[in-house]
Amino acid sequence: MARYTGADCRLCRREGGKLFLKGDRCYSEKCAFERRPYAPGDAGKKRTKDSEYRMQLREKQKTKRIYGLLEKQFHSYYELANRQSGITGENLLRILESRLDNVVYRLGFSKSRDEARQQVRHGHITVNGRRVTIPSFRVRPGDLVAVAPKAKELLVIKSSLVSNERTEVPGWLEVDIEKLQGSVLQLPNRDQIDLDIREQLIVELYSK
Repeated sequence: MARYTGADCRLCRREGGKLFLKGDRCYSEKCAFERRPYAPGDAGKKRTKDSEYRMQLREKQKTKRIYGLLEKQFHSYYELANRQSGITGENLLRILESRLDNVVYRLGFSKSRDEARQQVRHGHITVNGRRVTIPSFRVRPGDLVAVAPKAKELLVIKSSLVSNERTEVPGWLEVDIEKLQGSVLQLPNRDQIDLDIREQLIVELYSK
């Protein structure tokens, strides 16, 4: 599967804010955005005009990068959200949040969504007792997401639990740290998604 393989810190600098793609590094003095809070490249420090199209494009790019997606997959999620009843932008965020890699991250079993994707691909995560190795697998209300028995002693899992003590598990999920498992209570409402995303701009961009 195609995926971005460049430097994550460049993405944060390009979008003009922290996307928290590197786990603990994003909270430390090593954070590249803290040291160089401007876009990468020679033109990074130049002032740019915020046109309507530019704001829409940057919002779409930022959202793609937060969830670690490329254009084709992100656009297919938009098309799916557009076919569903309700508000298209909220439907899109709900679909993105229901991805298994995002749920693993939200439950605190990984330091970042990128690390969560790796855990899923390596077979360290189960859904309803069955091993799932597809990061884009979409969970449903009532699903039980857990760390596989053989993976519970992995250092990467234990260190993630310690690192993520600073974060709060969202209300649409319930986690049992002792058993290293979590339940999907419901799919999230917009006010349960704590990301600075203006989804209406994305809808306007794709609607042109």
